[in-house]
Amino acid sequence: QVQLVESGGGLVQAGGSLRLSCAASGSIFSVTTMGWYRQAPGKQRELVAAITSGGRINYADSVKGRFTISRDNAKNSVYLQMNSLKPEDTAVYYCNLRVVLIDYWGQGTQVTVSS
Repeated sequence: QVQLVESGGGLVQAGGSLRLSCAASGSIFSVTTMGWYRQAPGKQRELVAAITSGGRINYADSVKGRFTISRDNAKNSVYLQMNSLKPEDTAVYYCNLRVVLIDYWGQGTQVTVSS
């Protein structure tokens, strides 16, 4: 019913930037929370950033000051601007959409930061 498609991942050197995009399609409630999670090899999936339809934002401590999340409600899209990337940011990044108690996930996009 809901499909999320991410784009923008890739390979970048430490200190560089990437911008991730996620577009949602299907039957979507008007009030949702959208965000980004990431999972590195051997580690649990962790929240990177999330934003409500009203604009409330939550960042992981590890990315505060470096990453910026935004959304376009009209386009049902969420974005993650990643600056000053570090090798420890290397992970598969997943787009997330939450409607009440239901989570929808994108397929993931690989972000690799080389030193």
